[in-house]
Amino acid sequence: MMLKLQKRLAADVMGCSPKRVVFDPSKLEDIKEAITKTDIRLLIGDGTISMLPKKGVSRGRANKIKLQKRRGLRRSAGSRKGKASARTPRKQAWVKKIRALRAFIAELREKELISPEDCKRVYMMAGGGFFRSIQHIKIFLTERDMWLKQKKVAVAEAQPSSDGKVQNRKTKTKEN
Repeated sequence: MMLKLQKRLAADVMGCSPKRVVFDPSKLEDIKEAITKTDIRLLIGDGTISMLPKKGVSRGRANKIKLQKRRGLRRSAGSRKGKASARTPRKQAWVKKIRALRAFIAELREKELISPEDCKRVYMMAGGGFFRSIQHIKIFLTERDMWLKQKKVAVAEAQPSSDGKVQNRKTKTKEN
């Protein structure tokens, strides 16, 4: 029995694919006589023609992954796509770094650990992108002997002795 027309009309009325249209096998004669959309609507109302539910892809696995990501998991190197600058833009990384460096330089000046001239020089170098990190600034200051407190301690260590000669505490000479 050819019910191609009825299947197409039913699909149009229900707004679905003809593949999802199902006919009641016991009432095929009634379906065969239906040749207009109005007839098809009556049969749909009776339950003679019905529609299969949509088949879809389950969201269960996707929801589980979303929950894990919300908890902070799935962030290791194998899960990353794109460059590091895609996850944290270069500008944000720069702003974060330069704020830390400038705060450290301001702290050094406030505690008078470096001179204002050296502070200005280091500040400008930081703005120019010379320093990688706070540790790099410390290494730079140490290599160039810019620490004021260390200089004061070194001056205090080199005290004059009773005979007027300057002696270093660490290398005291034995007096005979």
